[in-house]
Amino acid sequence: MIVPVTDATFDELVLRAELPVLLDFTADWCPPCRMIEPVLRQISVEQEGRLVVAQLDVDANPLTARDAGVLGMPTLNLYVGGRVVTQVVGARPKAALMRAIEEHLPAQALSA
Repeated sequence: MIVPVTDATFDELVLRAELPVLLDFTADWCPPCRMIEPVLRQISVEQEGRLVVAQLDVDANPLTARDAGVLGMPTLNLYVGGRVVTQVVGARPKAALMRAIEEHLPAQALSA
């Protein structure tokens, strides 16, 4: 499941999250953003308990996108402990995305 994030919920859902958060800065009009969404949905299921996959619509939530310095989409920021530890700009295959973020994820799923 991809968690929707807004300017109003960014601090709570991303910066204060217990797990790492892969935040997809996206827009409805962005073809590469639509291409990567199924990959993100798959990652969200496969990495449940290790990673939260979230999505922020930059048109509806310009403040967070501006503050994050997002200039192109899709931009995927991986937040760990409230800080960006890696960034991927542009649509990437699942394997490439996982290579970019894997080292920052916990070794195993956290217990509920």
